[in-house]
Amino acid sequence: MKKQFLILVFIFTSCVSFGATEDELMTRAQAIHDRVMALDTHVDIPLNFATSEHDPLDAEAQVNLLSMRSGGLDTAFFIVYVGQEERNEMNYLDAKADALSKFDAIHRMVELYPDEIGFAFTADEANALHSDGKLVAMIGVENGFSIGQDISLIEEFRNRGARYMGLVHNGHNDIGDSAQAQERLNDVSEEHGGLSEYGYQVVEELNRVGILVDISHVSKKTMLDAASHSQAPIIASHSSVDGIFAHLRNLDDEQLLAIRDNGGVVQVVAFDGYVNEGMGTASVSEFVDHIDYVVDLIGVGHVGISSDFGGGGGIPGWNNADETINVTLELVRRGYTEEEISMIWSGNVLRILREAEDVSASLNIAANDESNQSTFPNFANYTVEQSEEVLSTIDFSSHPDASNFRTRLEYKLGETANFAGQLTGI
Repeated sequence: MKKQFLILVFIFTSCVSFGATEDELMTRAQAIHDRVMALDTHVDIPLNFATSEHDPLDAEAQVNLLSMRSGGLDTAFFIVYVGQEERNEMNYLDAKADALSKFDAIHRMVELYPDEIGFAFTADEANALHSDGKLVAMIGVENGFSIGQDISLIEEFRNRGARYMGLVHNGHNDIGDSAQAQERLNDVSEEHGGLSEYGYQVVEELNRVGILVDISHVSKKTMLDAASHSQAPIIASHSSVDGIFAHLRNLDDEQLLAIRDNGGVVQVVAFDGYVNEGMGTASVSEFVDHIDYVVDLIGVGHVGISSDFGGGGGIPGWNNADETINVTLELVRRGYTEEEISMIWSGNVLRILREAEDVSASLNIAANDESNQSTFPNFANYTVEQSEEVLSTIDFSSHPDASNFRTRLEYKLGETANFAGQLTGI
């Protein structure tokens, strides 16, 4: 009965959408667009971002603060991107320097325009800023080449606000294989056969600090390795689907199913050459075809939206932040409910951000527990028939409740204490 009811609801919603005039659809879409948080997970920035040469308020770019506001693009992941170069010490240093410069620029934007935009380290902070009527900035890192061979930089990036990190870009690196090997870098078609041993460590460290593992740009084997190894949901921050248009950068059904099983999200990207054959022919309708495909295969809880503005993204109808409403309009036209549109625009990403935070907390609690257990004496090994003699051999300083524990031992002579400071048999 429930299934029949849901089918009837879908048919009714579809009929309402398809029977409505374009003005009615736009009115409905605008009302929904005003209520939900529209979040774009991939907006690239130049190295001179947030300077006198590129004012984020009104720069001539696909995204600035004024166009975000007018187009209802509420939240954007601004991207710390570095291109892949030959792997040597000088290029590692250059990549790190460029990455840190972009981190600083994103924070500088928020400092320049605090009344317009706030910075969110967490999903809850993003929601709070949005509720206060502010635009929201978050940070994604594109290309693990920026950490080189220094895995400690991952925690530094987290402290600077990174919430996802793309493992590779165009060209293999130390972490794993790329979907697009680069002849200029003398890449072989496959260097590591997926994630490298270092790459597995990188995934584990990203999990530990709460940064999402981003698998856009990686090879299929690298992607599947990351999906199976990551304890937190993964994200494809800007990818489309091979089932609609075949491209090395698009995800096939096996990859989509692996993302579903991992609990992750595919942020379908409005990049002309990934939506169709490119050359300016893609449309918002064709873009949403990719969203439909993901929804049909793995469910509405595993899909989102990205533009890749500033990095080559943009299609006729959604070529800048001003036109963001057109994506919502197409979703309404196809019968998506407001709840589903909210999930697609931001709810799914916010969910996996929270889950990554939870995984990080659990991993760090477990690590602390393991560290504490290795530090504390094993009190179950001690009997206290000769009180002062035995007590004098025990280092109580490492026990979290030392004075109380000693007192209880002294009052229960001859009994054995367990690790937690409780006496056995009581």
